[in-house]
Amino acid sequence: MGTGTRVAATLAVLATALAAGCQRPAPRPVPSASHPAPSAPPTPSAGPSGPRAPADIVDVAAVDPSIRTDVRYATAHNFVGRPITGYPEPLCLLTRRAAEALHRVQVAALAQGRSLKVYDCYRPQRAVDEFVAWAKLPGEQQMKGEFYPDEPKSRLFADGYIGAPTAHSRGSTLDLTLVPAPTPDQPAYVPGQPLTACTAPAGGRFPDNSIDMGTGFDCFDPRAHTADARITGAARDNRELLKRLMTAQGFENYPREWWHYRYVDEPYPDKYFDFPVARSSLR
Repeated sequence: MGTGTRVAATLAVLATALAAGCQRPAPRPVPSASHPAPSAPPTPSAGPSGPRAPADIVDVAAVDPSIRTDVRYATAHNFVGRPITGYPEPLCLLTRRAAEALHRVQVAALAQGRSLKVYDCYRPQRAVDEFVAWAKLPGEQQMKGEFYPDEPKSRLFADGYIGAPTAHSRGSTLDLTLVPAPTPDQPAYVPGQPLTACTAPAGGRFPDNSIDMGTGFDCFDPRAHTADARITGAARDNRELLKRLMTAQGFENYPREWWHYRYVDEPYPDKYFDFPVARSSLR
């Protein structure tokens, strides 16, 4: 190799190194108490329907098939009014640790003539993103009459009814209620049917087969706060029963929603997943 060739090669190497050095990642925000640095989820492997779950995410039906499911976000019967992105199947997926604790709750509930019924469990980040996008569209309010009859849609973020990120995406949080055991059938929701306010008395709400909890599920109203003073009698007793059963097995309630519980000893406290709610996501 001649001298000119060697010089040219050396200059090319230096140019490549300098270019690589300029491609630095953007600086990340400094973590604080209110904005801790998030931990990335375990690298998912690709499955037939996209990313797959960690090995310890399970279908609750495989752990305890007696737990009822009514996964609203896989249907049109929710506050948006259509099936939500990321819910191709109406499954309750949880970390095994949370699912086994939920099984113990179910054993205790059945001993009292009640059964658990879940409305939502693991929630993919893509679904959360859809909720956030929907909240910014003031014209989309076709389900207001049932789910937020007295709450302006513009206040749903500020009042804590919709938020991002959500603990549901970590795989150990769920929404649930109690139903009688044996459980009566529940009429199917028909899109476009007349809506009834989630705050109406039990006989005037959507005929959910839940025992009376004072409001319907996903009711964006202060009366859905677990300890709201306006909820009395049997409905208050039922909320307290659910809370006792869940707390005894390591779950804690979100005070603004009587149906929302997080397993305290969750294995992924800082990770948010985005695999679909589908059997193909499981290992």
